[in-house]
Amino acid sequence: MRFLSGLPGRAGLVLALSVFCGVGEAAPSRQGLFREAVPSATFAVAHDPALTPYGWVDFCNRYQNECHPGVLPPADLELTSKSWTAIRRVNSLVNGFLKPMSDLDHWGVVDRWDIPTDGYGDCEDYVLLKRKLLMEEGLPRQALLVTVVKDERGDGHAVLTVKTDRGEFVLDNMRESVLPWAELPYRFVKRQSQTDENEWLSIGEPTPAPLIVSR
Repeated sequence: MRFLSGLPGRAGLVLALSVFCGVGEAAPSRQGLFREAVPSATFAVAHDPALTPYGWVDFCNRYQNECHPGVLPPADLELTSKSWTAIRRVNSLVNGFLKPMSDLDHWGVVDRWDIPTDGYGDCEDYVLLKRKLLMEEGLPRQALLVTVVKDERGDGHAVLTVKTDRGEFVLDNMRESVLPWAELPYRFVKRQSQTDENEWLSIGEPTPAPLIVSR
């Protein structure tokens, strides 16, 4: 589904998402599709400081209201049936709603991180929209970590890690299911710090970071 044409970005986004999600009596039945037992996972080890991606810095310069400078205490999400339902619903919504398009085709530049108000984007745009919607659902920003990985081909890719009291789960535009991080065939490179979203930490064994993330 595309965003409705002829509407300004934010208004079009809100209206189109409301249409996709369903309103009135339809919404509870749709949400019921996502109910299942709350899972558990392991925790990744994030340690040494890593270079902040240029795409994130540029995004924050353009979307200052989406970025929150300053230090916050770390906060893992309490994974309940309600929060698990919200995570899976947002992941399915965004994956089904957006259409993949490279930054070069979309913006005429190699790498640009953005909120995809026109319905098109690449991996980091999926991540940023999921992050935004989950924060609007009340999930703590400190638990929603933009993460850079290398995929099976060694290409740069971005996913959203949700750090919970039951382990870490990944929302990925390449997969419909929300999975424990360790079940993905990726090499995890770096992600945001829980305490400061503008600081990034390496994950696991050192590996050269991809120059761009694009899938």
